[in-house]
Amino acid sequence: MQKKRAKRIYSKTKLRIILLLEAGVALSFAGTIGRQLRVVSELGEAWKDINKQYLRQIIREFYEDRLIKEWSNEDGTKTFVLTEKGKKRAITFNIHKLKIQVPGKWNGEWHGVFYDIPETHKLKRHAFRNHMHDLGLFPWQKSVFIHPFPCHDEIDFIVEALGIRPYVRYGRFVDITNEAELLLHFNLKKPEK
Repeated sequence: MQKKRAKRIYSKTKLRIILLLEAGVALSFAGTIGRQLRVVSELGEAWKDINKQYLRQIIREFYEDRLIKEWSNEDGTKTFVLTEKGKKRAITFNIHKLKIQVPGKWNGEWHGVFYDIPETHKLKRHAFRNHMHDLGLFPWQKSVFIHPFPCHDEIDFIVEALGIRPYVRYGRFVDITNEAELLLHFNLKKPEK
């Protein structure tokens, strides 16, 4: 039986909400319209620039995915907090806690990240490079990083968080020239066919 894969969270707003919830910021909605307006107006600074209708939609989606749970308060408001599953997802998608999962056996494929981030986004380019190093990707050329294990989700998250999607590509390779350098760097042996 194949293990069900976790749903990816692509929206920057969704990522921000789940990370705010992880940080312990409680989000409450009241049951009545009057109370909802009062609570929405009292939301902290971190929530103020998020579209309230979209926020409600995301909260509903997170609830259905069992990432959050709800408590009814005595004053008629509802409080939403992360479940254990939600906390795991928040940790998984926390850019500073990202790690590439290493399977028990290497399948011989290489995973490449190619980027051409313009000078106008110099700081984002620098941050992207730092994240590639932090994840353990090998700088194979000036704008090419390589890793032996799948890292598409992690790269996708960083790309989305930095807002650099048009400038980054990801690919898998089975045959690559000068592979010895990579095998040596990652202390790997080519698997037998």
